[in-house]
Amino acid sequence: MEFEKVIACIGAGYVGGPTMAVIAYKCPQYKVIVVDINKERIDRWNSDNLPVYEPGLDEIVKQVREKNLFFSTDVESAIKEAQIIFVSVNTPTKEYGVGAGMAADLKYWEKSARDILKYANSDKIVVEKSTVPVKTAEAIERILSTSDKYKFEVISNPEFLAEGTAINDLLYPDRVLIGSRETPSGIKAREEIVKIYENWVPREKIITSNIWSSELAKLAANAFLAQRISSINALTPLCEITGADIEEIAYAVGTDSRIGNKFLKPSVGFGGSCFKKDILNLTYICKYYGLDEVADYWLKIVEINEYQKNRFVLRILEEMFNTLSGKKIALFGFAFKANTNDTRESAAITIAKKLVEERAILSITDPKALENAKKDLEGVEGEIYYTEDPYEAVKDADAIAVITEWDLFKNLDYEKIYSLMRKPAFIFDGRNILDHKKLFEIGFNVYPLGKPPLKHF
Repeated sequence: MEFEKVIACIGAGYVGGPTMAVIAYKCPQYKVIVVDINKERIDRWNSDNLPVYEPGLDEIVKQVREKNLFFSTDVESAIKEAQIIFVSVNTPTKEYGVGAGMAADLKYWEKSARDILKYANSDKIVVEKSTVPVKTAEAIERILSTSDKYKFEVISNPEFLAEGTAINDLLYPDRVLIGSRETPSGIKAREEIVKIYENWVPREKIITSNIWSSELAKLAANAFLAQRISSINALTPLCEITGADIEEIAYAVGTDSRIGNKFLKPSVGFGGSCFKKDILNLTYICKYYGLDEVADYWLKIVEINEYQKNRFVLRILEEMFNTLSGKKIALFGFAFKANTNDTRESAAITIAKKLVEERAILSITDPKALENAKKDLEGVEGEIYYTEDPYEAVKDADAIAVITEWDLFKNLDYEKIYSLMRKPAFIFDGRNILDHKKLFEIGFNVYPLGKPPLKHF
């Protein structure tokens, strides 16, 4: 089949894989090649056991794979064949040298740029899909501009999808943001990316901007969303002390049209690959430019998130008679949110490690994330068990800690669960997804977030 255009994507992770699958699905006239140096990951993209779990992703991949969507480890061939190259590699927080613990580590991005420079056989449009610090495009341009044969235009097209709803977010986005240099060649390249999305996204939802606004907008969006989560979580301890109800407060605040009700759900803490990393990155950028007060403001959002996780564990310890040694605690969920197998920065990691430090016995259950949970807790010394069956997880348990808001956990037979547990039986609902009054009537001692506890003693 003759394709109108070839699009390559370097990086087959949680953004690159699903995004390119949707582009291939909506643009059958394009050949889409996703490449990654991780052979195991590519093998799974080519199998029935995809490395990324997202509702609806399996169906789309099966429809277009080997038709106009291809997964490969051959980076060189993909770069040569493509006119447009998306780069969707990991940009983790730097763990060494200047900026350690805050700045983004761009070594994978630079390697990708150098690979493009090395293998390119024609002019290319290079698209930033990864979340990157503002001014990253300038550094990439400096590398690519050393070519004396070909011209490269760097475009910023940050992804705003949310894991767990990624396919719906890609198919029906709130907006698509595309930034470029405000030069004739930059604007022309930007319009090439606009044409891709116009195959299914209404033109009024495609926003174009200068490249620096586009790069910074992604960091700003994640910082604002995390800020709302930390704001509502910061009120939960005050509610528990005073007898106020955090959900009633969130509803009252959220009905204000100036504020809105999104991201005002209390929880044990936010996780995922973006929020913490991006806020620390934003903090580092502000410090770099001498904006210390601004940096301190954004950093506090991360500190509140860590406080919330630590407070959750401390509450379990205090309510269970100040000792967890030898007590079995069932963790309901390990993914950082429902409908994903992603555990990066999940609150469960911190909570599990702290509970093990208190010599608790852990029984972890999650419908999709157990494989990653085992990797995250590899090397942790303690008694830890894993099962997909929640009823198995609670056998002889002293307490349940709800970490992930899977619908599965809302619909369990809690009378049966109560009969399987040791008494007194505790439930610490870190997501406020359960029927607390009903659980109390069954016999549980119930500890919601931001609400008075329901306990029998």
